[in-house]
Amino acid sequence: MRSVIVGHMKQPHVGDLLRGWRQRRRLSQLGLALDADVSAKHLSFVETGRAQPSREMVLRLAERLDVPLRERNALLLAAGFAPLYRERPLMDPALRGARHAIDRLLAAHEPYPALAVDRHWNMVLANRLVAPLMTGVATELVTPPVNVLRLSLHPHGLAPRIVNHAQWRAHLLQRVQHQVEVSGDAELTALLDELREYPAPAPHGASDASDEFAVDGVVVPLQLSLKQGVLSFFSATTIFGSPVDVTLAEIAIESFFPADAQTVRALEELAVAAGKSSS
Repeated sequence: MRSVIVGHMKQPHVGDLLRGWRQRRRLSQLGLALDADVSAKHLSFVETGRAQPSREMVLRLAERLDVPLRERNALLLAAGFAPLYRERPLMDPALRGARHAIDRLLAAHEPYPALAVDRHWNMVLANRLVAPLMTGVATELVTPPVNVLRLSLHPHGLAPRIVNHAQWRAHLLQRVQHQVEVSGDAELTALLDELREYPAPAPHGASDASDEFAVDGVVVPLQLSLKQGVLSFFSATTIFGSPVDVTLAEIAIESFFPADAQTVRALEELAVAAGKSSS
């Protein structure tokens, strides 16, 4: 990959980065050119470094390629322009409204568990029903920053308690693999490699690949064995619409819903206990 020197740091050439994103999206030069309303010849010149794209063209191509905001900033820098999208900590006063919205979403979901994670699946916020589900796992796995994927699949984490471990593990790995393909994130790629190294449960027959545990045959559940019994959850993911801040663009809220009456009763009991302990 060609690079240009900015200050004392080498920056990848914007053409190389754009070509990488185009190939990741499995688009031809002609396909992207038509979609972005530019000439295929000019796009070819941009990718090979024979032409320098304008700021507007970089942003247009990034939008058509669905490049994440963090990487759009990288494209702008590589092209010699200032980043467009700010990245601020969630506790920054400018994000007070978004933080308040997340807090309200998490609290409103009680007595069911819900948590907010960043782009690498590190937990940034959680409601009171998450902690009881993590009781008894290795201390290092629940020491901030808590990575919920590592917590789920590590042999000293929740993995021994997950009744449908094989199915849940396959579901998580497939989900992270898709994120890696979409984002090209190196840290997420390293996390995926780590997760794949964790011991996989021994197959016990055809049921491992069936809908044995599926909720109504369409949703992959999380079935967790606790002292209250086997609790069964299905989840939904919420993201911010049209964010212009890198931090908000990378936050997802994972909300877990009970898949049966036993889980409803158990969560209601845990919520009462959590309320007493926090009062």
